[in-house]
Amino acid sequence: MATARDLELANRLADAAGSVIRPMFRGDWSHERKADESPVTEVDKAAEAAMRAILESEAPEDGIIGEEYGTRNESAGRQWVLDPIDGTISFMAGRPIFGTLISLVQDGWPVLGIIDQPVGRERWAGRIGQDTTFNGAPVRTRSCKSLSDATLASSGPQYFSDADGAAFMSLAAQTSKIVVWGGDCYNYGLLAGGNLDVVCEAGLKLYDYAALVPIVEGAGGLMADWQGNPLDADSDGRVLALGEPARLEEVLEAMG
Repeated sequence: MATARDLELANRLADAAGSVIRPMFRGDWSHERKADESPVTEVDKAAEAAMRAILESEAPEDGIIGEEYGTRNESAGRQWVLDPIDGTISFMAGRPIFGTLISLVQDGWPVLGIIDQPVGRERWAGRIGQDTTFNGAPVRTRSCKSLSDATLASSGPQYFSDADGAAFMSLAAQTSKIVVWGGDCYNYGLLAGGNLDVVCEAGLKLYDYAALVPIVEGAGGLMADWQGNPLDADSDGRVLALGEPARLEEVLEAMG
């Protein structure tokens, strides 16, 4: 399980990443394309390097799984999972709806998570067994009595395969028809705070979703894969987040 000391360390990691990111927002930086054609900036790399330096000094026996610099101590039971800028495209476009994701995964299960939006200084923190907080104050998801009342969010249609896109559109057709595009991890913070009802995504990696699980569930919500199973390190990247857990069966049925 994650301890209060682990959460304190995670907050310092977020502070370190934010100190790198904020001065470069809407600034001048270089970028390139990775092997999968997704963009990465020098800011992504510098922010992850700042976090890894702290972990390598203070938690040398723990593992690290980072989007930009890979894995260290792969066999460790405790793995710090880092995504320095989740939503690099939004960062590049000057849109402050990206975030730094920090998670502690114990034996494959996410037990602690941080979503940090460094420009707006907005931070959601979750730890299994504890209430989720937003800037230090507890937050809760909102009630949703029917799927037809739900507001749905996703990062973008381009991230779905044809089959996955069809499942998403089937779900969207049975919600309130209010669909929010864009936002990446920021959407999950909004859901935890009671501003959205359902987030549906595909193609996510562990560093994209691990931090989200303790945050959403510590606020009273639920995260699962598209079969309704809990998310762990082996999940396939098809992710659902619900503010109202009682709507899960309706969501799964709507997706076919």
